[in-house]
Amino acid sequence: MSEKIEVGSVVTGKVTGIQAYGAFVALDENTQGLVHISEITHGFVKDINEHLKVGDEVQVKVLSIDENAGKIGLSIRATVEAPEAPVAAPKAAPKKPRKRTAAAAIKQDTEAPQGFNTLKDKLQEWIEQSQR
Repeated sequence: MSEKIEVGSVVTGKVTGIQAYGAFVALDENTQGLVHISEITHGFVKDINEHLKVGDEVQVKVLSIDENAGKIGLSIRATVEAPEAPVAAPKAAPKKPRKRTAAAAIKQDTEAPQGFNTLKDKLQEWIEQSQR
């Protein structure tokens, strides 16, 4: 690991490889770090290849250094000011609830008992009704 690279410093590097999860950036001849896909730019990144290509020179901020594992976490988006959030459209006035009309009364057969009946109980009754 290079002695001069410290967490929080901003350095220029060169993209050496692109994977689905991030881009590898060479900081010098001996040191390389990874810019995770979430650190490429502000906003959602579906495909890194739409933002970077191998050989691009980029400004990166050093987020983390793991000496034991030999890994350096980098960020491109930390070197760029976040875009201003778009102004939200004014909220529409709340809608008035609709008036509900009463459901039409269901004509009941006066002979039919009220309440829940099992299918077995009703089946015989339906057969008799269909034969009338």
